[in-house]
Amino acid sequence: MEIELDWPKDADEKLRHEVHEVLHAVVAAGGAIGWQSPPDRADTDAWLEKVLALVRAGDAALVVARVDGVVRATATWQRDPAIVFRHCGEVGKVTAHPSARGLGLGRTAVAAIVDHARSAGLEVLYLGVRGNNLGAIGLYEELGFREWGRLPNSISVGDQRFDSVRMHLPLGYPPHVELHGSNPGGNGSSPARRTP
Repeated sequence: MEIELDWPKDADEKLRHEVHEVLHAVVAAGGAIGWQSPPDRADTDAWLEKVLALVRAGDAALVVARVDGVVRATATWQRDPAIVFRHCGEVGKVTAHPSARGLGLGRTAVAAIVDHARSAGLEVLYLGVRGNNLGAIGLYEELGFREWGRLPNSISVGDQRFDSVRMHLPLGYPPHVELHGSNPGGNGSSPARRTP
């Protein structure tokens, strides 16, 4: 079995078909990747074209993992569009086709996305994961991501509600950057309110 990574910038019919197969199968198996029911080909084609347009603009990356020449996993990073967050990117559409589970494709794809984002000059990656997806949370933690917040019961899947777990990974800061965190002072600062 041969596993190889590819970084497409355009999509031919074969890539569109194979990406659709993966995304459709993952959602059909209960995967939480943004669709409540398995997407049709028009939905996945529209998503793929949007991501690839961002890739060509330098604001995203898509990695696909091929097993014996066939796409069986995906992952992306997309630069945050807000001007004050342009140095940050969101990881998304981390998938592995159910038939290819256990091959380490998710880990391989996420590790590749992290390295790519770092080489593109991003300083922080973040992602969201459904609270009951303990396997994914564990994988992200093994790769260095840490939870920074949790919005309880905010993800809707039909009549079910799940926590939205937010995680981040600092990738490194340029030497000239000053890290203020939540310290008082500086632009946008206001004094703490006093309670009676």
